Amino acid sequence: MTVIGMLGAVSIVLGMTPLGFIPIGPTKATIMHIPVIIAAMIEGPLVGAIVGLIFGIFSMIQSITSPTVISFVFWNPLVSVFPRILIGIVSYYSYVSVKKIVKNEALAVAVTGAVGTLTNTVGVLSMIYLLYGVRFVEAIGQDINSVGKIIMGIGITNGIPEMIVAILIVTGVMRGLKFISK
Repeated sequence: MTVIGMLGAVSIVLGMTPLGFIPIGPTKATIMHIPVIIAAMIEGPLVGAIVGLIFGIFSMIQSITSPTVISFVFWNPLVSVFPRILIGIVSYYSYVSVKKIVKNEALAVAVTGAVGTLTNTVGVLSMIYLLYGVRFVEAIGQDINSVGKIIMGIGITNGIPEMIVAILIVTGVMRGLKFISK
């Protein structure tokens, strides 16, 4: 409960400030997946999923209170909430699996940061592609014949920096938590 409260509060602060959703053209990069990844590694998939739910709800709220031309896609919980819940579940099982295989805590944490970020990026963009592809690309003023390429480009443009930031922050936080717990 304490971890849900603390990381949920971090998610709420990120969601209510410009720190959580960073505008990049018509899209927004995010660091809100980081508390979800950390929650999953510390307390397991259920806690990770709950913190992911908080992230998803704030994604919907953000799309309503600070709209862009693509906000309509985030009104659908399959785009804004479902992939964010999956971050917590996938991150936990990634962390456990990598720890068993490589037996290296730092590497397991870094890989989990990357996998959790990919879960968010691929999950959200896949749902956008499947549910709103043409309409999404029209909204950003691009060629509708290039839906896949445009969505993939957004994934690369936003996803790689988000992954690098997640790896650095998650690794630092987990190292700090390990040090404190000694």
